[in-house]
Amino acid sequence: MKDFKALARAQWKGFWRDKQNWFWLLAFPLMFLFLFGFLFKDAGASKSEIAVVGDVGFVQEMPADAKKQFNELFDTTSYKDRDAALEAVRKGDLDGAVEGKGRTLVLHYSGADQVVAAQVQGTFQGFVQSANIAVSGRPPTFTLKPTQVEDEALKPIQFLAPGLLGWAVAMGATFNIAMPMVTWRTNQLLRRLRLSPVRIGSLISSRMLVSFTVAMLQTAIFLILGVTVFGLQLSGMWWLALPLILLGTLAFMAVGMLIGAVSKTVDAASGLANVVLLPMAFLSGSFIPLDQAPDWLSTVSKVLPLGQLNDGMLDVMVRGEGPSALVVPALTLLGFTAVFGLIAAKLFRWDDKQA
Repeated sequence: MKDFKALARAQWKGFWRDKQNWFWLLAFPLMFLFLFGFLFKDAGASKSEIAVVGDVGFVQEMPADAKKQFNELFDTTSYKDRDAALEAVRKGDLDGAVEGKGRTLVLHYSGADQVVAAQVQGTFQGFVQSANIAVSGRPPTFTLKPTQVEDEALKPIQFLAPGLLGWAVAMGATFNIAMPMVTWRTNQLLRRLRLSPVRIGSLISSRMLVSFTVAMLQTAIFLILGVTVFGLQLSGMWWLALPLILLGTLAFMAVGMLIGAVSKTVDAASGLANVVLLPMAFLSGSFIPLDQAPDWLSTVSKVLPLGQLNDGMLDVMVRGEGPSALVVPALTLLGFTAVFGLIAAKLFRWDDKQA
């Protein structure tokens, strides 16, 4: 126990005094949180921008309640010049242009952006159908009541924060063991520790304590900034993410041990860690949601440790699911820990002369 405390204190001081650790493991992931957080802060309130060409009776004579809803969905600009309005749509400056021809409404849109075109057509068509029903005097046979399954105040940051936090934890755990492992081996520190009375269990467990502490610090800072700056709303079971983050830290420590075991220099370990983690972050939905991704990409995400970590955190922090949602991610992360840990132990070297 005495050697464990001494090693843990020494390793924490070494981590704390290296300012690069704090930049790459904390400040760098937070830069992405702020970047994506501000980019998507008002994503839910986006409106379609359309031109109203000339006098369009449908828009001008709309009832007050319909007009209010119309203004919530569209930003309108009046144009007298039809050609100028169509040119603005063609350039992408406007999402559409509407003009009236007798009892017919003509909506002009650009086919260059299919998503925007479908959005403005669908929204405008809904208003036209509602107006036709109102004019006919017949009550609608069916009504649609769209209801979001999550909290209505759900913002993109609540989907982005778990993914970015998962990436930060993965980076912290991987780099926090791969780089020191190579450094200690190349400067003969591992060899000297092997010859000392220090037990290997104390060395590993003290490193685990440092990595767990860093992961919890990352989590605390991410959540505090997410809640106070971007209005992140956590579900009642959000705290279940904490044990999953510790399991994720274990899994990526095993990945870091494997990288440290096969790398001969610190630069090689850093490069290999980036080659492993960066593509994994994209494939696991850390930067972009995979809801609209192809099926094969969603399947790949489920077999990656970061994909399991992100999915589990999303379930308990945002979707409000309970402990049962963590069973598969937890078992998967433990499996990765065992497999990568065994391979790393097989390839481990106390010094470069063993190679």
